[in-house]
Amino acid sequence: MEIRSFESLPSTQRWLTDAIRRGEVKTPLAVIAEEQTDGIGSRESRWIGHRGNFFASIALPESALPEDLPVSAASIYFAYLMKKVLEEESPGLWCKWPNDLYLGEKKVGGVLTGRLRGFFVVGIGINLKKSEKEFAALGTELPAVILLDMYLEALKNPPKWKELFREYRLEFEKSRRFSAHSGSRSITLENAHLMEDGSIIVNGERMVSLR
Repeated sequence: MEIRSFESLPSTQRWLTDAIRRGEVKTPLAVIAEEQTDGIGSRESRWIGHRGNFFASIALPESALPEDLPVSAASIYFAYLMKKVLEEESPGLWCKWPNDLYLGEKKVGGVLTGRLRGFFVVGIGINLKKSEKEFAALGTELPAVILLDMYLEALKNPPKWKELFREYRLEFEKSRRFSAHSGSRSITLENAHLMEDGSIIVNGERMVSLR
């Protein structure tokens, strides 16, 4: 897969999505930036990007992923795969439903997944070295470019959704201490029921992870 590196971008996700729409790039493609000045977080919030952290977006065909992967589980899939890549480097890292990476009680990163012209466009931001006060950082010296290589290597032979979900189902229990958002509402996950397609049922309402 081709990798394009930039010193600074407002958002790797916006750059890659816009470039695909304009027909300016060939996919699959990964984009990485040393600095991100206007990154996209969940619910269109900003993800502040300090140098030394990880900011990358990847466009890969849906056909390159396991046939049993439900679209509704895409964000969980990509986030949990990153968690597995970082297991040895950061043993305490875990994946909060649906697309956040946590270290203990604090968020260290997240995954934003969209679909465009038969491709998944996956944006990943992780605090490797620095963070804002309300967040945490992994405190690792692992270079961002090496982490991207490790993640792309994992995507060459991606695990089946059923296999990954078997692990994630156990880890989901940690999410029950937190809330998730549906539109402008914050909904507690304490009594959420996790479905096999990655969605959850809370008070009779189905919520999906693709965002």
